[in-house]
Amino acid sequence: MIWALCLDRLQDEMPANLFGMWIRPLQVEENDTTLRLLAPNPFFRKHIAEKYLDRIRLLAADFSQGRVTDVSLEVGTTFVRLEEPRRITPPPLPSPALEQPKSSLNEGSTFANFVQGKANQMAYAACQHVVAKPADAGHNPLFLYGATGLGKTHLMQAVGHALLAAKPSARVLYLTSEKFVGGFVSALQRGAIEDFKKSCRTLDLLLIDDIHFLAGKGASLEEFFYTFNTLLENRGQIILTSDRYPKEIPDLDEQLKSRFSWGLAVELEPPDLETRVGILRKKAEIKGLDLPKPAALFIAQHIQANVRELEGALNKVIAMANFQRKVIDIDMVRNALKDILAVRARQVNIDSIQKVIAEYYRIPIRELTGHKRLRIYARPRQIAMALARELTGDSYPDIGLAFEGRDHSTVMHACEKVEELRKLDKEIAEDYHNLIRLLHG
Repeated sequence: MIWALCLDRLQDEMPANLFGMWIRPLQVEENDTTLRLLAPNPFFRKHIAEKYLDRIRLLAADFSQGRVTDVSLEVGTTFVRLEEPRRITPPPLPSPALEQPKSSLNEGSTFANFVQGKANQMAYAACQHVVAKPADAGHNPLFLYGATGLGKTHLMQAVGHALLAAKPSARVLYLTSEKFVGGFVSALQRGAIEDFKKSCRTLDLLLIDDIHFLAGKGASLEEFFYTFNTLLENRGQIILTSDRYPKEIPDLDEQLKSRFSWGLAVELEPPDLETRVGILRKKAEIKGLDLPKPAALFIAQHIQANVRELEGALNKVIAMANFQRKVIDIDMVRNALKDILAVRARQVNIDSIQKVIAEYYRIPIRELTGHKRLRIYARPRQIAMALARELTGDSYPDIGLAFEGRDHSTVMHACEKVEELRKLDKEIAEDYHNLIRLLHG
């Protein structure tokens, strides 16, 4: 298929984050002479037309040897809309104001308490945009995705706090997907399903955490589908979080995957060293503690996976400082975290990965980490980056630094490329398996 060839070339040419954000969500209908691109919304279509459409047309003509002469771009979807025979239109709002829902927002999850960095700055900017322009088509729904403990819940709740501060009468509701399912089942059992529908479908802002847990939930998923559509039609803002990109959520209805891509999907990555230091000092400040920068730096260098682990380590340090009634310094931090540091010392790190791979492929480490693009060096280098990401949990920027300061987008592309090659090339899949065995051995 011509579009599949275009995708491969664009993925090689573009930074991984931009490819995932703008090209991957496109749907396509093609035949021998035409390529019809379908964007999820007008904002998306305008951006693709301005930035990428000319290149797509050139690639389509090239790969089809001139057969494809018509490449069009419009707003739409290839999926057929589900029939809604049981859908009940919510009654019109009564003149008195509806009862304010309990938003369940965490008081500390505000923009003021959120530390920005390269790994989350785009998500932060998107959330600020939602506060300034709720229900803007280009950001509705706003879909935040990434690994556990990177600040997705904090950011989505910060939007709720900011909207309530600007408009106290706003109807804001935060739920985990489990609570949505629980509320739906309870309403069915109590015969109060209409009240449940009204409470969800008349909101100004709906925040659903861990939406991937709704996959395969049958009736609850169907109810969310109708709630989702009703809120968008009524210009209510929706923010969702997940551990992965919408179209990569298994067992989720294809129509919901498509709808989740209508607005803007933004990934949060593990924080880099500077951001981790900032997070630690902000958390300490909130707890009324002065955390010296050298101590914060030491913690940040050894705890790299996510914000929750950082906070857990900080809590251990604070507990020891309170017990010993001493000022925090590096010696105290090292003593408080000795168990964590001992475990980490036994774990795989980037240095050990580089050494094992250099020996396995019989290439010098300087070439493995260097900039030569010969395949004998480039492919092991990509595998090393992918293994570093999988086995250490280090952030993309931190991995890039270990490979002579490469950009985080280069590391992301390497990880995606290796994942793809493992599915297509048995030899690479076998190498990958052998290397993991060697590293864990």
